[in-house]
Amino acid sequence: MKFQELVVIGKTVLVTGAAKRVGCAIARELHRAGANVLIHYHTAGADAEAIATELNALRPRSALCLQADLRDISAVSVLVKNTVDYFGRLDALVNNASTFFATPLGLIDQAVWDDLMGSNLKAPLFLTQAAAPYLKRAHGAVVNITDIHAERPLAGYSLYCAAKAGLLGLTRALAIDLAPEVRVNAVAPGLILWPENTLCSGGLTQEETREKVVAHTLLKQEGKPHDIARTVRFLLSDAPYITGQVINVDGGRTAHL
Repeated sequence: MKFQELVVIGKTVLVTGAAKRVGCAIARELHRAGANVLIHYHTAGADAEAIATELNALRPRSALCLQADLRDISAVSVLVKNTVDYFGRLDALVNNASTFFATPLGLIDQAVWDDLMGSNLKAPLFLTQAAAPYLKRAHGAVVNITDIHAERPLAGYSLYCAAKAGLLGLTRALAIDLAPEVRVNAVAPGLILWPENTLCSGGLTQEETREKVVAHTLLKQEGKPHDIARTVRFLLSDAPYITGQVINVDGGRTAHL
C-alpha cells in the first residue's frame, strides 16, 4: 500500500475534539481531500451535528459525529468500535482533543491532574491502543496535536505543559511500537487561535499579552487553524517516509524562545 493514497474517498479518519476550532478545521480539510471523517465531541453536540450535516450534504454518509468523554477508557474503545461499525474501517487517527487552563503551583489538585493528563495524554494513548489493530490492517497513520510548550514550558501552565510533553514522548514511543505498519507523528501549534482562558502576567491585558506573543514570532502574525489542518493532511497523505517526528507550526516562534 502507498501511504500517499490514504486520504481518498473510502478511507476513514477519526478526529477527536473536531466540533470547534482547530479540530473542526482538520475535519473539514481531510473531508475536502476525500476522506470520511468521524467527528468526535465531548460537550459541543450542536456544533458537531452542524458540521456533520454540512459535510454529508457535500458527500452523503461521509461524516458522522459521536460523543465520548475521552478520559473514560471504556468510552474510548466504544468510540473506535462505533467508527469501524459505521464506516467499515479506520485508516487514521488524529488526537486533537485537549483541555487547556492555568495551574499555578500550589493550587494543583487531583481534579485538574485528571482533567489535563486525561485529555492530553491518557486519551491519546488508549485511543491509539484501541485503534491499533485497524490502523495496522490499513497501514495507516496517527497524528497527535501537541504544543510548542511541550518542549518550552509556559509559566503558570506546568501541568498542561507536562501533559503535552508526555504526548510528545508518547508519539515517539508509539512510532517505535507500531512500526513498520503505522506511522506516528505530531504537529505542535504555536499561536493559532488565542486561548479563551489565558493567564496574563506582569499586569498585561489579554490583548497586550497577545500582541507581545505575536511580536516575538518571526512572521509577526498569528497562524490560522488551516495551517495546522494542512500540516495534518500532509503527514497523513504525503509523508510516507516520516514517522516519530514533530513539526512545529508556529511562525518561527520557537526559533528564538
